[in-house]
Amino acid sequence: MNRRTLLASAAMALGLVATGVRAEEPLKVGFIYVGVPGDGGWTYQHDQARQEMEAHFGGKVVTSFIENVPEGADAERAITQLALDGNKLIFTTSFGFMDATVNVASKFPDVKFEHATGYKLASNLSVYDARFYEGRAVIGTIAGRMTKSNKIGYIGSFPIPEVIQGINSSFIHARKVNPNVEMKVVWAYTWFDPAKEADAASALIAEGVDVILQHTDSTAPQAKAQEAGIYTFGQASDMAAYKPRPRLSSIIDHWSPYYIDRVQAVLDGKWESKASWTGIKEGTVQIGEITEAVPAEVKAEAEAVQASIADGSYHPFTGPLKKQDGSDWLAEGQVATDADLQGMNFFVEGIKAEYPK
Repeated sequence: MNRRTLLASAAMALGLVATGVRAEEPLKVGFIYVGVPGDGGWTYQHDQARQEMEAHFGGKVVTSFIENVPEGADAERAITQLALDGNKLIFTTSFGFMDATVNVASKFPDVKFEHATGYKLASNLSVYDARFYEGRAVIGTIAGRMTKSNKIGYIGSFPIPEVIQGINSSFIHARKVNPNVEMKVVWAYTWFDPAKEADAASALIAEGVDVILQHTDSTAPQAKAQEAGIYTFGQASDMAAYKPRPRLSSIIDHWSPYYIDRVQAVLDGKWESKASWTGIKEGTVQIGEITEAVPAEVKAEAEAVQASIADGSYHPFTGPLKKQDGSDWLAEGQVATDADLQGMNFFVEGIKAEYPK
């Protein structure tokens, strides 16, 4: 660059300062993670979506995240730090961050907040969720066909409606194709703790299950199942390292379209508080490759369930269905409402595991 160009550039810069014009700064967007991006599951998938979103906007957006944040007081401190750092949109990506997000949102009215899997709204707080139970219907169908012992296991994280929906949906659809199937449930009481998840898998294997489903975030159950020669399903991400077995298929959470849409709304000045709950139809819940370890007819059966959910002709919670205690829940042909599902606090008839108090 020669002297004349330097002088011209300097003059332009001074002119911009004099007129109060500044180069537009990128929007800062923050994320709070309950685990680490390397968990191979839930947090990994959110972080992949964060990166895809940032790349989509090509310099108009910069992102940051705080990982491995415990649910509770630590979460409120971490969310506050992101707000103080100048983030104008903050995504908090675990159910247990709900109250912390509400509290911080009330203190920073000019910041927009998005909470994953929660239900509390405010003027500057939205919530977003996925209909994971739809994916459970598909993999439950495969599980019911693939078990030889007629015992399938489920590793639960916490007994909240989202997890209970998944247990019930998996069992309903396993039993539809295999009336003799039983379901064992072990609670890990954590979202991400490989040691606890491995212990939970070991406990299920000791009870004779030969197919394990999970609602926890690490690949530790996959490793245990591989050692034992039984089957599993990827949770939240594809967990492709364990194909073609023990991982037969997976539920993949596809968050990037939502992140792109909500960031664009902020950039356009059109962001509004709302609740979003989408599933297979919208592509938020995806079914990973069904591997060659699954017979062709079983794969076709599972894909038919997926297609019927996608086109709206079938709902995974369609009666007749009873509660675990034998009381009526849904009559023949009756479909559960969103309110029914969002408050679900019971097992369906046939699950012998004790419902956690």
